Amino acid sequence: METRAKWGTKLGFILAASGSAVGLGNIWKFPYITGHYGGGAFVLVYLACILIVGLPIMIAELMIGHKSQKSPIGGFKALHKSKFWVIAGVIGVVAAFLILSFYSIVAGWSMAYILKAFAGFKGSSEEIVAQFKNLKEDPFLSIMWHTIFMGLSIGIVIKGIQKGIEKWSKILMPGLVLILLGLSIYGIFFTSGGIKAIEFLFKPDFSKLSSEGVLSALGHAFFTLSLGMGAMITYGSYLKKDINIPKAAITISILDTIIALFAGIAIFSIVFEYGGEVASGPGLIFETLPVLFKEIGQFVSVPFFLLLTFAALTSAISLLEVVVSYFIDEKKWSRVKATLLIGGLIYIIGILSAVDEWKLSFMGKDQSFFDIFDFITTNYMLPVAGLLTSIFVAWIINEKIRKEEFDVSNKSKFYLPWKYIIRYITPIAVMIIILHGFGLI
Repeated sequence: METRAKWGTKLGFILAASGSAVGLGNIWKFPYITGHYGGGAFVLVYLACILIVGLPIMIAELMIGHKSQKSPIGGFKALHKSKFWVIAGVIGVVAAFLILSFYSIVAGWSMAYILKAFAGFKGSSEEIVAQFKNLKEDPFLSIMWHTIFMGLSIGIVIKGIQKGIEKWSKILMPGLVLILLGLSIYGIFFTSGGIKAIEFLFKPDFSKLSSEGVLSALGHAFFTLSLGMGAMITYGSYLKKDINIPKAAITISILDTIIALFAGIAIFSIVFEYGGEVASGPGLIFETLPVLFKEIGQFVSVPFFLLLTFAALTSAISLLEVVVSYFIDEKKWSRVKATLLIGGLIYIIGILSAVDEWKLSFMGKDQSFFDIFDFITTNYMLPVAGLLTSIFVAWIINEKIRKEEFDVSNKSKFYLPWKYIIRYITPIAVMIIILHGFGLI
């Protein structure tokens, strides 16, 4: 059994935790839901939701990990004798397992599209769009790319915290930021769509914002920061004692939000330049953009899909680490054994999501394993874990622990505002997400 690993530097932790938060949700989901719900007004509500839901829960999760020095399940055990609260940790670990199993499929698609981008997108718009359908419906190709992506994720996590996750976060995150800045600069200064994209994202028109859009902003603010899946608890458990948790959480949240906004600028600049549809939904990245990339060329399309793959990989290694850390902590497995066995099991379960034609009857209709796993984790597991976590930190753990973890010097002016928000506002907001997931509002 290895001793508890630690991050080598604060920067390494910030980059790794930001990498966990920055994933397909920022580059893939944020632009298309922003387009769907009208742009600027949605962005403004989303930013408010980061403040009242995302940031308070991130601080709470980092507290649990930092104080307990344990994985999610062990963290709840260490801080309270009641077994009830361990449920939150269990949900987080299981959610991370399931999410990575289907997340790897989308990440595999992004890798496949790097090669397609190198070759250049050719043919009619219909033929380019059909490439994505053909990829999704080809079990061999989906499994092949799933295999490659999971192999990369396992290869990084098996090396440990400093030599694996931190080392690669220091490579992938700066690379991701540089590519995104390059694409954004291209969009703003070298396309006629740049100004339109900025206006679309930052000029609110509340007449276009529906109640469904507000609920979507609330949900996305929660999920984009990797909350409810144990990632921040796990990463927090590798922190040294001198960390300022609120400052770290704010830094991570700001980085995550800036990257999402710059992704929106980069993507919508291209969409507006070539007359694409901003509200084209999940197909925006793999269908709409490749059609537009035909006009632009490889110097934009190749970096874009590299960006998407980098974002996916930084999140995937955090998801795998959540589950691996549980078996290292609680079952006393070695890192090599835990990573290979758990990574292999996630890979096998992921094959269910890779085969599009395998379906189950779920909620009254036949659905793929991909859609079922996505729906269950997004709508039920993550919000429930987040709700339990916020209540646990706000009401259950000792006030002295809560104060010390928030600020060792006990001089922070932000403790009481945070305590009020995490006690009264955040749980209500997360409960709204849960009720929406159950279709009750």
